[in-house]
Formats: sequence, C-alpha cells, structure tokens
Amino acid sequence: MTHMSDTPARWSRATIYPDMWADPDDDPRDNEGASPDGELATLQEFLTNYRMTLRMKCQGLDAEQLARRSVPPSTMSLLGLVRHLAEVERDWRNWISDGDPLPKLYGERDADFDGAVAEQAEVDTAYLDLEREQAATDAALAEHPDLGERLGKDGIAVRELMVHRIDEYARHCGHADLLRERIDGRVGQ
Repeated sequence: MTHMSDTPARWSRATIYPDMWADPDDDPRDNEGASPDGELATLQEFLTNYRMTLRMKCQGLDAEQLARRSVPPSTMSLLGLVRHLAEVERDWRNWISDGDPLPKLYGERDADFDGAVAEQAEVDTAYLDLEREQAATDAALAEHPDLGERLGKDGIAVRELMVHRIDEYARHCGHADLLRERIDGRVGQ
C-alpha cells in the first residue's frame, strides 16, 4: 500500500522557502516597498504582476510541455492560456470601441485552447500575439485615465474593465499553477 506524504517531493529554485517559486530577492514582481499612489497606479501594478506571474509559470518549458493538456475533457494548457489571454486582450478593446469589432485571433469559440499544439512556431506566435495585444489594450486605455469614464457601446467604466482584466489574469494564474505542478511538480507562489 502506498502512503501519502505530508511533504510532497517538489522541484523549486528557491532556497530560503523551498515551497515558493522564487526566493523573495529573486522575484521579479514588485512586492516590496511602498505601494503605488492612486487607484489607477495600483490597478496597473496588480495587472503587471499577474502578467509576470503567468510568464513565470511558463518559463523553462518546451513546446510539448506548454501544450500539454490538463485532464480530459479539458483542453486547457499553459500555451492555451497564453493564446486565450491574447484573445481576451483583443476583445477588451472591442468593449471600449464604438467601431466594428476586431476579428478573432484564433477563430471561433475555444480555438485559442483547441489550436494550442506542441510546435515551437505556435509558442513563439502566441507570445508575440500576447505582447502585441497587451500593448495595444494598454495604449487604448492610456487615453482614458479617468477610471469613472464610460466607454464603448455598452458604456463600460474604465475601472470595471481594469478590475476585470486583473480578475482574468488572476484566475488563469491559478490554472497555470495547477498546470505547471502537473508538468514538473513546481508549485506557485
């Protein structure tokens, strides 16, 4: 009979806190010092840190590992999450625009996950797409620093969109924790 252990064998670079992703001094996210001044700066910092967290969860993996699915029937993978977040960044610009919607990057429903295949060219494209879409959405929102301003056909407040963006990344960073742990035992922080 196999016995469960209270201390699972897990891989970590961390030396001070072996259950953490990185030692505090090596963590690229800004978690020390004074918090930013103002609501907009605070929201932007949270978004930046979650974006960094997602990238950290994907670091050091090859195309096969990034495209590895969780468990059937789910099509979720780390590469699928990168593609999904590129797609939603693009869609958020549709929320704040009065014009015609931008076309989907990857096709119809769930194509962002379904098309996440273990090819390095797909991985490279997904990261380029994510960077481009993040920058474009950031630039579009930078034109509207008033968090109470309502935009687009539905009149969404900038504040609501910023909070939704943070929520989306935070939720998917939780998924990324589980996906990464399944791949190589590395756990999140």
